[in-house]
Amino acid sequence: MTVKPFDFSHYYTYRELLEYLHQMTDVYPQLIQLKIIGQSYAGKDIPIAILTNQNTGKYLEKPGYWIDANTHAGEVTGSAVACYILYYLLTQYQQDSMATRLLDHHTIYILPRIAIDGAEKYLTTPYRLRSSIRPYPYPDEQDGLHQEDINGDGLILQMRIKDDCGGWKISEQEPRLMVKREPEEFEGTYYTILPEGSILNYDGYEVKLATTFEGMDFNRNYPYLWSPEGQQQGAGDFPFSEPETRAEAEFWQENRNINGFISYHTYSAVILRPYSTHADEHFPVSDLDIYKLLGEKGTAITGYECISVYHDFRYHPKDVTYGVMDDYAYDHFGWFGFTIELWDAPTQAGVKKENYIDWGGKHPIEDDLKLFKWNDENEIKGFIDWQPFNHPQLGEVEIGGWNFKEMWQNAPEKYLPEICERQCKFALTHALMSPLLAISKATITHQGADIYHVVFELENRGFLPTYTSQKTLERKAVRLIEVILSLPEKVSLISGKLEQEIDHLEGRSNKAYNTFAKGTDYRRHLEWVIKGPVDSIIEITACSERAGTVRCSLNIKMI
Repeated sequence: MTVKPFDFSHYYTYRELLEYLHQMTDVYPQLIQLKIIGQSYAGKDIPIAILTNQNTGKYLEKPGYWIDANTHAGEVTGSAVACYILYYLLTQYQQDSMATRLLDHHTIYILPRIAIDGAEKYLTTPYRLRSSIRPYPYPDEQDGLHQEDINGDGLILQMRIKDDCGGWKISEQEPRLMVKREPEEFEGTYYTILPEGSILNYDGYEVKLATTFEGMDFNRNYPYLWSPEGQQQGAGDFPFSEPETRAEAEFWQENRNINGFISYHTYSAVILRPYSTHADEHFPVSDLDIYKLLGEKGTAITGYECISVYHDFRYHPKDVTYGVMDDYAYDHFGWFGFTIELWDAPTQAGVKKENYIDWGGKHPIEDDLKLFKWNDENEIKGFIDWQPFNHPQLGEVEIGGWNFKEMWQNAPEKYLPEICERQCKFALTHALMSPLLAISKATITHQGADIYHVVFELENRGFLPTYTSQKTLERKAVRLIEVILSLPEKVSLISGKLEQEIDHLEGRSNKAYNTFAKGTDYRRHLEWVIKGPVDSIIEITACSERAGTVRCSLNIKMI
């Protein structure tokens, strides 16, 4: 049984996602297993795919790497990328050297959709929402304008209403484009622009925008510097208050072999790294060096710039974002990882942004004209022409504007293959930087009579150290390497320890920015003297929580 080529034609609904995961499991049972890590707010199973070659070892006994997507309901491009990475690893096993090495020696955890309920509503209705369908922060809809497909065309766009006090006017260069009215302008036709929708408890005079009914934001619900709703919109009732984020956290606590991660979001075409709340001086120096190295690798592969959220991606110079996943993953566990904002329509149209956040509020009209040209030439159908409509509450309005869901928030399907391929390559490259415990030597030497000398040498063949990062050591988030010598009944120990912990092994990362010799800090040996009869079998096991478990058996031979 084989699988069809990856389906780039549309974004998967929940049913299609489950069918896809089960199909891949049926075809590649030795390389993938599915687990349900919890249930969503609406009671839907949350599946995670665990990828590794089960013939070469258990998944918890190999270094792990985490991929998740669709934290925000509408950011379904991320889910497509996660599913493609899964597809590539399985179909290219024994065809591609990176995929083969990863599945033989590593474990890849893929959670393709966190916002299970929200994404389903997003994909099957005109509505947009942040993460969950749970009413939040209020149990009931509040008075004011709520977004709704008021004209029944299957989209929620914008409404423009003629208004002498309006802040917008029609562009002279492009009649579809609304531009800001100048402060000194008074002669002309001006408009107020509102989201398409209806007004709850409208008094016939003033229009206010209602508080979002489904305002929960999973990416504000993690414990690192979590702040309540009054300070951080979308935070939830307390850290991990939501069943989706709590299920994720419980899985992490039980599966402690993870070294790195990527969380896929949209949009801006940029790679984001921690912190959201602190300047780079907050990092251990060596960790910041590695983050920059990894970011440079990501830029070279994906074409996306890698930036600090705190320094380059803040919504306001005096505000920071609290309770986000990547800050928690790095600061609590010491994992190196990124939030990747996939896709960006302006970038695709040839617009160069000086600032990722500020561009949305202020940019030259030439950028808008590039967007319209790109939209028209590529037949994106991202802009819906303004059409008159008799609104039941507001009277004559026009409805139209950019189709946010299918042009801004997510990539049109024709662009998915390139996005998926580039992101897949970076994810595989990043995962292969994990530490990897290996046995470099295991010998048993006859010393006379029934006495034997045992030498066992371990090494770390990975890029990162077996403790992952300096932050991991600060948090004491990983145990030392444990070595166990197992002896049969008739063999006794003369010197050495049956069970012992040894210090972590460095990788190559501590040499990336240092030209001075470091010695063989990636290798360490242990010795024992034992007494026993010929043909007895001894076993040695070395276990590193994040670099894997290795074993060997030695046969006592008289030479």
